[in-house]
Amino acid sequence: MKRLMTIAGSDSGGGAGIQADLKTFAVFGVYGMSVVTAVTAQNTQRVGAILPVSPELVSLQIRMVTEDIGVDGIKTGMLGDTGVVEAVSREIAALKIPNVVVDPVMVAKSGDTLLRKEAVKAMTEFLLPLAQVVTPNLPEASILAGIKVESIDDIKKACRRIKDLGPRHVLVKGGHLPGEDIVDILFDGEHYHSFPGKRIHTTHTHGTGCTFSAALCALSALGYPMVQAVTEARRYMELVLAHALALGKGHGPTNHLAPLFLLNGKDPMAGGKMW
Repeated sequence: MKRLMTIAGSDSGGGAGIQADLKTFAVFGVYGMSVVTAVTAQNTQRVGAILPVSPELVSLQIRMVTEDIGVDGIKTGMLGDTGVVEAVSREIAALKIPNVVVDPVMVAKSGDTLLRKEAVKAMTEFLLPLAQVVTPNLPEASILAGIKVESIDDIKKACRRIKDLGPRHVLVKGGHLPGEDIVDILFDGEHYHSFPGKRIHTTHTHGTGCTFSAALCALSALGYPMVQAVTEARRYMELVLAHALALGKGHGPTNHLAPLFLLNGKDPMAGGKMW
């Protein structure tokens, strides 16, 4: 069984961060391990508090897991500050693992800041060159590329600028584009690959970025080439969003286990034992 590590913040509401990643890893049949970078007190409406974990403890978590269990892939999410970004980058560089998916988490769905401005430079300088793929949404791509990204042409320009920072692939997610038709664009340094789709109308989108990047990491570890991995990860996202859970009073979570319920003829919205 493939062993995957998520390095991210803990979401007390269970819809994003470490919790979303581990649920996604389980659906794809890989063994999930977690390195907590911050403890958050949050729900579907807001982030009440964030308690960062020290860079030293983040490094120790990574080392303790890898020296015993080993790791076949790493996905990074919320890193928070410069010290943690640098610590994570050093540990990943030492491990020399090719399957590294960087989700450059900067802002929560509620609008709360999850990455300090001064940490963006450390991310671009130290972490992105280690990434097999980086998966920014439009606001994150705008920050990383240093341009305003509002159209397909802008996405392609941003892809090139971000690719120059060192990742092997850049996947800019187009969910923030206006209209019913949305498109994600993957750039490998030579070719653009477009992944069009229809917008799924739901307000329950908490943790979509975390879930998508975790799925991509799992598929890559399972041997899927990047274009096929993106295709399958998007198909997974369509299912978990189509059956998203109306929990809480704000942005509810995606339904990570929806494909398993559907496979077993169960109602994904109802839940229950499925084996």
